[in-house]
Order: sequence, then C-alpha cells, then structure tokens
Amino acid sequence: MWLGTSLFFGAVVAPAAFSVLRSFDLPNANEIAGTIVTRSLSVVNIAGFGIGLFLLVTYFVRTGSPGRVGRMLELISILVIIVTTSVGHWLIAARMRALRAAMSLPIDQVGLDDPKRIEFNTLHGYSVKALGLAMIAALITLVVLSWKRN
Repeated sequence: MWLGTSLFFGAVVAPAAFSVLRSFDLPNANEIAGTIVTRSLSVVNIAGFGIGLFLLVTYFVRTGSPGRVGRMLELISILVIIVTTSVGHWLIAARMRALRAAMSLPIDQVGLDDPKRIEFNTLHGYSVKALGLAMIAALITLVVLSWKRN
C-alpha cells in the first residue's frame, strides 16, 4: 500500500498541486503548492519509516526464506526504506522548511541565483531521489516477500 501511495503522490498529487495552482496565475502558486506537497510528503515519509520498522521487526521472526541471497536482499531493501524515508523527512525536508522560512520573500519571488534558492532546489532533487530509492527498495521487498510465499 505504501508503494502505491508513494507512486500516486509522486506521479499525480505533487505535479497536480503545482499545475492546478499555477493555472490560476497566483503570484505565490509555488509557495502554496510546495506547502501542500511538503505536508503530504511528511505523511508518506513517516508512514514509510514506520512500515520499514515494522518490516524490520517481522524480518527477524518470520520463517520460510527464498534462501540466503533473498534474505539478504530483503534486509538491505528494508534498511534502505528506513534510511531514505527518515533522511527524506528529518533531514532533507526539515532543511527545506528552514530555508523557506529564512527566505525574506515567498519562494516564487526569490531569484534562481539566490544561494538559499539554489540550496533549496538542490535539496529538492535529493528529496525526489530519496523517495525514488525508497520506492525501488519497497518494490524489491515486495518481490522478495512474494517469492517467499511460492
């Protein structure tokens, strides 16, 4: 479920929020959309972290494995989910929120050459990559868990 939610968020919710708000020609459309996306992404990341912890705990009590390689792949994938969602939420997103708060203007009005805007855009790229990596790890985990059942 988390994988589907993350995919829907990244492919539909975030782009739609920016697109719809920009279509109204609001002077601060990116600021509003960014706030909506940030709050939604918080839920996605915290849920991913919680699910990752749950999978980690259950990893050690489950039996029936596809073998040593499958078990190792599952553990690595679970750890990647935990690390990427926690870093995405508690480090990257937190720094992005701090940068937005430190900007004297709404982000739409801050120049692209402003150091805070440059750092913000760089962090945004890291955030997208972290969520993407978590989704790939979740897919691998799902495949390994399905493989165990067969």
